[in-house]
Amino acid sequence: MKSIGAYFIFLGNMFVRRENFRSYFKLVMTECNQIGVNSLFLVAITSTFMGAVTTVQTAYNLVSPLIKNYVVAQVAREMIVLELAPTITAIVIAGKVGSSIASGLGTMRITEQIDALEVMGVNSISYLVLPKILAAVIMYPLLVIIGGALALYGGYLAGTLTDILTPTEYIYGIRISFNPYTVQFALIKSAVFAFLISSISSFQGYYTTGGALEVGISSTSAVTKSCIAVLLADYILAELLLN
Repeated sequence: MKSIGAYFIFLGNMFVRRENFRSYFKLVMTECNQIGVNSLFLVAITSTFMGAVTTVQTAYNLVSPLIKNYVVAQVAREMIVLELAPTITAIVIAGKVGSSIASGLGTMRITEQIDALEVMGVNSISYLVLPKILAAVIMYPLLVIIGGALALYGGYLAGTLTDILTPTEYIYGIRISFNPYTVQFALIKSAVFAFLISSISSFQGYYTTGGALEVGISSTSAVTKSCIAVLLADYILAELLLN
């Protein structure tokens, strides 16, 4: 409970003695490149194979002459849009971006760079952390959109190249009974996940104490706690927004 209270105090301190808009704009653009653009390749590879595996495994489990082939694509679509694209991508981002944020801030802390900012009268939490959170909330939903589209395309390739279903059946399956709210739900989840991953990782890195060994411990703790927070938030959001 003590660490949870410190976490919320940490979030509140981001909005005290803020810098001017121009400074934040440059920092946010830099973080958008680090968080979003540099993660694009990993998300693309993960999503494409995730969609392909989902389609193949769905077809393996739906072996019945009473089930139309297009149902495979329909089931894969629901799994990808509702759960796999936002949640699996969040786990991947937590491992890559979360550890990078925690280790970067942890290194700044043990080398007294954060202390130097405080001496100069700069709110180090606002200056260092707020741009990371804003960039994550901006870029992560975009990564989820790209990841979802590539996952569906990966499912198309896997389904058609292995003769599980025809291209027409796959396209028909992902279009039939489509509910646009599932996309809205996925984007809401992605924004929440981005906030949790970036803020928890920043909190762990900012309060690192000790030396190089503790930086590694903070990085590992950031990934672990971010993944747990993402899974808990996933369940809570499903209960609140789907029921």
